[in-house]
Amino acid sequence: MSVRRESNTEVRGASARARGLTHRHPSEVPLQDALDAVADPVRRTILRELAGQPDWTRACGTFDLPVSKATRSHHFAVLRAAGLIEQRDEGPRRFNRLRRAEFDQVFPGLLALVLAERA
Repeated sequence: MSVRRESNTEVRGASARARGLTHRHPSEVPLQDALDAVADPVRRTILRELAGQPDWTRACGTFDLPVSKATRSHHFAVLRAAGLIEQRDEGPRRFNRLRRAEFDQVFPGLLALVLAERA
């Protein structure tokens, strides 16, 4: 009986869905990473829209963003890595939750400034 081994290329090329999502708690995020995440206007738009919705009701594809699908995925990954959002897969869709309480505990006032900005 032979055992098939995956090559490094196959492992690296596997989708995030296949590998699972990694979420960082805001307490593990350096201030510079948090500032970089909220510096982009597209990411601020995502955060404002999530703040106005109940948790887990917005899928990534429902945001009207002026970027390609690949760039959209990158923006969500940056927000997730900065501890600003949490994501979960339900079937073919990926739903989002703003981690307001957790983020505010580590970076008090920063998210409020972003959410108060006029679009």
